[in-house]
Amino acid sequence: MKSIPFLDNWLKHRGTARGAAVFASGADSDLEGLAELLAECELLRVRAGDAGLELDDSPASLEALDQLTPLWRDDPEELPWLGNDAGLYLGSVIVRTVPGAAWHLWPNGQPVVRLASGREINVVEAGLDWAVGGAPELSQVYAEAAEF
Repeated sequence: MKSIPFLDNWLKHRGTARGAAVFASGADSDLEGLAELLAECELLRVRAGDAGLELDDSPASLEALDQLTPLWRDDPEELPWLGNDAGLYLGSVIVRTVPGAAWHLWPNGQPVVRLASGREINVVEAGLDWAVGGAPELSQVYAEAAEF
């Protein structure tokens, strides 16, 4: 792949893009379909399976993920993808188990979880922070969401 100097410099100053964006076609978008799409988290499910952990969309699975040895940190190319998946998985568990929680899209397409209280949780950012540094723990973010 050929290097493009101005693009290389731009990326050095701005870093890797963080997170995913989803663009829907209006107010009548299929939120159930969106929830299914966001819950796929294929890379995270494969890496968890490699470690002997089956993700069952439960709060207990978040605790189990927190206990995994973070081997993904050895692969800088996979790290942001796995963190993105971890955030989407966290959001999926919250939406499925916390009453009144639902996916919401910011105007820029960023998926977040909106709690019944109106508080929004940027789960993708939390997943990326977890993948990179281990904190906050996914189970901790879940526990805070479940309190509201």
